Amino acid sequence: MDPEFEMKRTPWTRRFNERGALLIAIGASAVTLLATFSLAAVIRSYQGQVTIQANDSRTSLDLAATGKHLFLMNCAHCHGDDARGDEGPDLHNLHKNDMRIHHVITNGIKGEMPSFARKLNDSDIRALTAYIRSLT
Repeated sequence: MDPEFEMKRTPWTRRFNERGALLIAIGASAVTLLATFSLAAVIRSYQGQVTIQANDSRTSLDLAATGKHLFLMNCAHCHGDDARGDEGPDLHNLHKNDMRIHHVITNGIKGEMPSFARKLNDSDIRALTAYIRSLT
């Protein structure tokens, strides 16, 4: 910078410029961080849907039929035979991605739903997910 100009600047002006630069840097960092986490969440949900759908070679109708049988044997006593809910919630028009459904079936929900990790394998859970997706 020009030394003459530097002499004309007051300490207040220097502090203001430094604070302004600091606020801009903090704001830009916050926006970048928010964008990164948002993008990561979108990618994670998209990958979960693709991975679960691509892993099973059976047709979706066969998968849903298998899922219905598994549902009646394992889930209907809480969710009802028609999956409209009883002790457990209604599963029609469920607004969860396939990965979240897989996670809940596998791990359960503390105090609400048991884990089925020891009873159902990944293929069974994909079939259940296909059945749940077929409910309207």
